[in-house]
Amino acid sequence: MEKSPGKPRVTAKDIAADIRQELVTGTRGPGDQLTAARELAKHYGVTLVTVQNAYRELRDEGLVVSQQGRGTFVVDPAEQAPDDENRGGSAFMTLAAEISAMHETIRSLGDRLERLEQAVEGSGAPPAR
Repeated sequence: MEKSPGKPRVTAKDIAADIRQELVTGTRGPGDQLTAARELAKHYGVTLVTVQNAYRELRDEGLVVSQQGRGTFVVDPAEQAPDDENRGGSAFMTLAAEISAMHETIRSLGDRLERLEQAVEGSGAPPAR
């Protein structure tokens, strides 16, 4: 979401949402460094504080970690952060659990669909498509 004339002002929530979308699509992954805050502020046409607030929101969700003098990086959910002994409540772990549950539901639905298709074939009725 780049700032354009006539468009609403870009907020920290907008920037955080864009970065979350990059995580979901795989554009950014564990260990990747986020764009420097000053550069991102220039890109969006916002203040440095707005980008810092977006990064803070992502840190609070457990999605990124900031390292003094190095930058902000996407968290690797497989690694335990040194300052967070229990990452079980992090957004990544929650998301991983939800994805796992979705995969199980999809597998179960696939099994049910296969059984229904076999039942329809066995009854001699034409499949509904």
